[in-house]
Amino acid sequence: MEIKRLHLASLQGADGRRWPVHGFVVTRGGDAVLVDTGFGGPQQALDDWRVVNRSVADALAELDLSPADIGLVINTHLHFDHCGQNAVFKHAPFYVQRAELDRARREAPDLHDWFDFTGARFELLDGDTKILPGLRVIATPGHTAGHQCVVVSADDGAFDLLIGDAAYTPRVYADPASDKLPPGQASDLPAWRDSLRRVQALGPDRVHFCHHTDVIHH
Repeated sequence: MEIKRLHLASLQGADGRRWPVHGFVVTRGGDAVLVDTGFGGPQQALDDWRVVNRSVADALAELDLSPADIGLVINTHLHFDHCGQNAVFKHAPFYVQRAELDRARREAPDLHDWFDFTGARFELLDGDTKILPGLRVIATPGHTAGHQCVVVSADDGAFDLLIGDAAYTPRVYADPASDKLPPGQASDLPAWRDSLRRVQALGPDRVHFCHHTDVIHH
């Protein structure tokens, strides 16, 4: 398995800081899986967050890939910076937790056209699930009710964790007990802390962040 980061956007957070937005391409042999598709949504929302956006197709082109090369998409969750360009991949199934799709349909009807467009093919998951050999998701509720992380395993047993928004930064990952969390990190604080402790206990060899450029190496 090979993991490549895509820089998809930057935004201004509620704390006034600029935050990057990353997706990831996971490849093995002829398979290419995209984890999160980047920003989309009503222009007012992009303006409110002062988004500097780019096309996911342009980001893929830097890796000599096109949207047609992506066989399936995994959305860690359905916030508009993680599923906003799903419609670029109308040919692909979207793997998402059932609880997350239910939450997003209930809480974000204004984003319906960006993640739940006509013809969208959802593979609805109920908890931890193997997607492909060496690729699985684990349910990590707390940031949202149906958040999931992605585990990418090598043949030698080492594995990477694509953490989504289960932790925005390495500092948050290292100290889930902190009372100084970035705005929006947890919608359900006890569930979020339980999920983060769970992924820590798995002992990933590397942790990749959506909103931070560093990679943690254990």
